[in-house]
Amino acid sequence: MAVRKKARAGVRSSAKPKRKASVKSKSKAKAKVGPHSKAKQPRAQRKSARPKKPAKPGVRAKKKSAAKISPLAPRGYPELPPVGGVALGVAAAGIKYKGRTDLLVAKMIEGTQAAGIFTTSKTASAPVEWCRANLADGGEGRMLVVNSGNSNAFTGKAGVATVKATASAAAAAGNCRQRDVFIASTGVIGQPMDAGPVVTGIDTAMSKAAPDLWDEAARAIMTTDTYPKVATRRVRIGGAEVTINGIAKGSGMIAPDLATMLVFIFTDAAIPAKILQTLLMLGARDSFNAITVDSDTSTSDTVMVFATGAAMTDEAPVTRAGDPRLRDFRAAFDALMLDLAHQVVKDGEGATKFVRIAVGGAQSHQAARRIAMTVANSPLVKTAIAGEDANWGRIVMAVGKSGEAADRDKLAIRIGGVDVAKNGMAVAGYDETPVARHMKGSDIDIEVDVGVGKSSAVVWTCDLTYDYIRINADYRS
Repeated sequence: MAVRKKARAGVRSSAKPKRKASVKSKSKAKAKVGPHSKAKQPRAQRKSARPKKPAKPGVRAKKKSAAKISPLAPRGYPELPPVGGVALGVAAAGIKYKGRTDLLVAKMIEGTQAAGIFTTSKTASAPVEWCRANLADGGEGRMLVVNSGNSNAFTGKAGVATVKATASAAAAAGNCRQRDVFIASTGVIGQPMDAGPVVTGIDTAMSKAAPDLWDEAARAIMTTDTYPKVATRRVRIGGAEVTINGIAKGSGMIAPDLATMLVFIFTDAAIPAKILQTLLMLGARDSFNAITVDSDTSTSDTVMVFATGAAMTDEAPVTRAGDPRLRDFRAAFDALMLDLAHQVVKDGEGATKFVRIAVGGAQSHQAARRIAMTVANSPLVKTAIAGEDANWGRIVMAVGKSGEAADRDKLAIRIGGVDVAKNGMAVAGYDETPVARHMKGSDIDIEVDVGVGKSSAVVWTCDLTYDYIRINADYRS
């Protein structure tokens, strides 16, 4: 039904009654074009000036369609087994999303060890600062509270108050100290976050907590993700079989150090916090810190690991990082982190290609990493990959702008295992056909040798498509 515009307050309407037009004058008026007629307006203006058709009674406006699952998503998801000493609960708290879970609460047994690494952003969120302080204060990992929909970042004193209220409620629910509560938030930056829904949601989540709700937990922390990210490994430490489970979220604003990701790893191994921290930092270097989607670092990046010790009650605990019994655990732990990191990139906003970039012949690992990241973050390289264009000149450009040493006349590039350039120029008789074929696939492999040393590094990224712009242009609506 059309709605009539009301006259503005204080504006007089004319008291003169309108003259009734004769039939003759009416027909002339139809033929005559007035000064505000659409006929004199530009076509685009006439189009935009058309009145919208009123909605039919009883017909609802169309909702935004759900995001399509990434074409790079895994074909199946592993079923994560319980981890001794961990119970998971989720709730639809209504923080931003309607009709879906947006709160995860994990409760762990007394004595659970915790370790974490966080964003390098100078505008880190209140939850990140809370977690850092608790780890420094020797907090155990008794409760974890994670919400999606609001990052509680750049929210000043109100953000700190929300974190404190959350910690108080979680500590009461878990019968532990507030320093044993860890909190993470993901979503829109700069919007005040009401603690009420979270506090209420903690009780709701705990009322139905169970040891096997891993899929539900992974879905509760999603934002623009198109699929839940989960991974699991089983390994022996001495005579004990231990489980490692991990869940993650991340799709955009992905760049080292860390990414706009939340990652939570749980194990029933008995490993002290100090050793856990060392293992986490070493493993993250070539996993979570070796991926990028769009070169943007989040305010909320958090990767935490919790070790309950429940599977090693009859096994002597680990006391040093070099313990030979940890060899298999470290390999499995690193593999799980790399698995989750790859899942994050494969769910990059709008991604259609998963890209591996290996750089060799650099002066140091750090130099190789920086060159690889420069190539991975180049919009020109990423859009060429999206367009399936074997434009290797853009790779040359990105190497040159990295700021790291490279010998132009020794530079070599391989794409899909095919030599494209050597000794600073195109390979003689270079045939682009097999490279063009490789570019049409979903897994793209780029290798660069910069010819100045013996160090190397590998990073992973995705292409940059029209959908990335669409998703982020519409993010807050």
